[in-house]
Formats: sequence, C-alpha cells, structure tokens
Amino acid sequence: MTNIIPETELILNPNGSVYHLQLLPEHIAPNIIIVGDQGRVPTVSKYFESIDAKIQNREFVSHIGTYNGKRIMVLSSGIGTDNIDILMNELDAAVNIDLKTRTIKPNKIKLNIVRIGTSGALQANIPVDNYVVSSHGIGFDGLLNYYEELNTVNDNEISEAFISQTNWNKNLAFPYAIKGSEMLIEKIGFDQIKGITATAPGFYGPQGRKLRLSPWVEDFNQQLTDFSYQGLRITNFEMETSALYGLGKLLGHETCTICAIIANRVAKKYSKDYHPTIENLIQLVLERLTK
Repeated sequence: MTNIIPETELILNPNGSVYHLQLLPEHIAPNIIIVGDQGRVPTVSKYFESIDAKIQNREFVSHIGTYNGKRIMVLSSGIGTDNIDILMNELDAAVNIDLKTRTIKPNKIKLNIVRIGTSGALQANIPVDNYVVSSHGIGFDGLLNYYEELNTVNDNEISEAFISQTNWNKNLAFPYAIKGSEMLIEKIGFDQIKGITATAPGFYGPQGRKLRLSPWVEDFNQQLTDFSYQGLRITNFEMETSALYGLGKLLGHETCTICAIIANRVAKKYSKDYHPTIENLIQLVLERLTK
C-alpha cells in the first residue's frame, strides 16, 4: 500500500499550497534564486522580463517570472539554517510530492537553486567587494545532524580534518561538510574565488564576535583562517550555505552559493558601499543561470 504522508507532517494551506512558503506546484520555476533579506527580492525581480506572481508569508517572499525567456523565481529565506530547512523541504514537497494524494512522486524533479548572499572573508587576500563561490559548506549549526541520511552525503575526511586541526569542542554540534553542485559552481562561478564557506548558527559568538559576551574560543576565527585540507581553505563566514548544500544533496537538487564579500574579518575592513557590488552580482547570476 502506498504510504500517505499525514497532515501533521506535510501541512498545507486551505488552497493546497505548502504551509510556510504558500506556494503551489505551478509556482515553482526550475531556476531559483534565494536571498536572505526579503527586501532584496524586488532588487532581483526588477530585472525580470515579466513577473507573473508575487506571494508573501512572514519572511518568505516569492516573485515568479521570466528572464531570458526562461521561467525563474526569487525567494527570500530570512536568516539562518532553520529557515533553509523550511524553504528546501517545502520547495521539494511542492514539486516531488503529490499534494492532493500526499504521496511521493515516482519521478523526481531536480531544481537549480542559487543563493546570493553577503559574507565576511576569512582570508586576508580576499578583498571586499569581490565574490566568493562556495565549493563546500561546513556547518557548525547542527541542522543536518537531525537527518538520518547525513552520512551518505557528508565529506567525512573534511569533517575529521577540521575537528583535528581546530581541537573542536565535543559539546558543540558535529561539523558536517557538504560539497556544492559542480555544475552550478562552474556555470555561475567559473571565474570567481572558490573555497569552503563556514556556516554559523549565529552572528555574534558563533562567528567569533565579542561585544559584552565572549566567544567560546578567543582565536576561533584564526583557526578557521589557518585550516587547510588538500589545498582547500575556509574563505568566508555566513549563516545558510551548509543547510542549503546538505538538504539540496539529500533531496537531489543542484545548489550553489555565491556571496559578495562586504567585510574582511582578518584585515578588519568593511565595504564603503556594497550595494553596487550586490547589483552587479544579481545581474551576473541572472545571466549565467539562464544561459
């Protein structure tokens, strides 16, 4: 007998859309751009040739339209891997689960999902107002540890090297390491700086910032800067990529993150005005994603 997903597991709205995103299957475009800030959605969609739908619920704002004659959508996730968990599972449910029968479809759809973000560099030689493409996401957030299938996609050698080189605190979540989509990384970032992106579960202590409270290790960022595995270095810090790459890999979607570097944590430099950098990045991604 076919397994039917209960209403408590797959929550739908009265119109049949997935619960948080409020999207129907017909809304989902094959090419998707994710941004953290809901205010950045119109900054992306203003370049669309047409906008067919605008949908908003909480921090999840979706604009669906066309660019270069191809269907595309931009969707805001809000901040953090917990929101990426919602976004990725509900995008996948909309295309790979029959929402009427609550059964998994036999033939799966693969989505192309590119995150455009802002980030802080962890290597002194990465100038602000440049772009970094994430070859891998290494997650300190613990989200993927809640999925039984993590071991099927995790790069255990990177995780083990990281634990060893940083003397990782055993009371913290296992640092999982997931590779991004080689196809999208090459398509979007063939001429950009590439490296491992560290994903933190917070902006202050988890990223080594000290205001009134002290981070658990004073030299944590230096340990990240010094980390090396087979020529790979940790290039930048942000808050979403590890979950995007992990869930994308588990669910069978192509995922890629490209970030504008608006600060260099090592050189202690901050962009004087990163908005033109973001505008140029948006146009670059739109052109290359729909090529």
